[in-house]
Amino acid sequence: MEMPKVSIVILNFNTKELLDTLLPFVMKTTYDNVEIVVADNASTDGSLELVKEHFPEVRRIRMESNLGYAGGYNEALKQLDTDFWVLLNSDIEVEPNWLEPLMSTMLSDNKIAAVQPKILSYDNRGQFEYAGASGGLIDKYAYPFCRGRLFDQLEMDNGQYDSIEEVFWATGAALLVRASVYKKLSGLDADFFAHMEEIDLCWRMKNHGFQVWVNPTSQVYHIGGGTLEAHSPRKVFLNFRNNLVLIAKNMPVGQAIRVLIIRLFLDGLAGVKFVIDGKPSSAFMIIKAHWTFFLRFGFYWRKRKQIDLQVSTKGLAGFVNLSMVYQYLAKGVKHYSDIKKPSVT
Repeated sequence: MEMPKVSIVILNFNTKELLDTLLPFVMKTTYDNVEIVVADNASTDGSLELVKEHFPEVRRIRMESNLGYAGGYNEALKQLDTDFWVLLNSDIEVEPNWLEPLMSTMLSDNKIAAVQPKILSYDNRGQFEYAGASGGLIDKYAYPFCRGRLFDQLEMDNGQYDSIEEVFWATGAALLVRASVYKKLSGLDADFFAHMEEIDLCWRMKNHGFQVWVNPTSQVYHIGGGTLEAHSPRKVFLNFRNNLVLIAKNMPVGQAIRVLIIRLFLDGLAGVKFVIDGKPSSAFMIIKAHWTFFLRFGFYWRKRKQIDLQVSTKGLAGFVNLSMVYQYLAKGVKHYSDIKKPSVT
């Protein structure tokens, strides 16, 4: 029986050198019913010319302007008619057989809408990578973390998170999605521009009764920081603002209001830490993120109408009913496996 066709879609913006280095690995994908697409966000570095000359079998889609991660994918995916899509960063190296395990998990249950592989560091292959590690989780105050990564603390991969299981969110760096569900939920929220839009998509999937999984038998290697440097002020702003938007859009009303109030205090602590660490510009970006969010609170709150709410977070796999800030700072927990009896459901 022929396997369903999969479109691997690489969103690119001025990463010509990455395409030249890493696209050949994607071309070696052994899954036998696949098309590879480079969706270009109006690059000016000759990226598409490189693809046309050296990888003519790769389909090319060009946007007229840089629409960001969410907008770029939404526009490109409109032009595809396949049933399964992989959203793959241009700074990912894949192994030849990386796609088969993901599709095996996806096809095991029609309720599964998204699956990610294990994400390891490109430069340190025995270490988990920040953007997804071995599956994404979220705490009671909506701080995201991973099996293999708490805040900025990365673990070495010793097989401790090799179980295939349902999680809360899957990384946007290498995300296999069911096209029908993506379309039903109107895809990624382009107002995020970049960072955490994949968490928002996964949360909406779960609020609609779908599941998100990780299959670590598939592993890929992520360079990271390809769009924005890891600790750039702009990235700090987007992470904090978008995290507040996540709460406003997806949490039950009472819980959302309570958590947003608490986050004023917790994010303030993060700002103090940035100042202590000699990063005052990042601390300022947290303040800017809160001002931007609360000045447009009505706009973000109205987005709830686009979602069939409301599912209690305590009933969702991958929701950890603890404060990871407290676990990390007060109890010294640095590894997910060290959390004492986490409430994951």
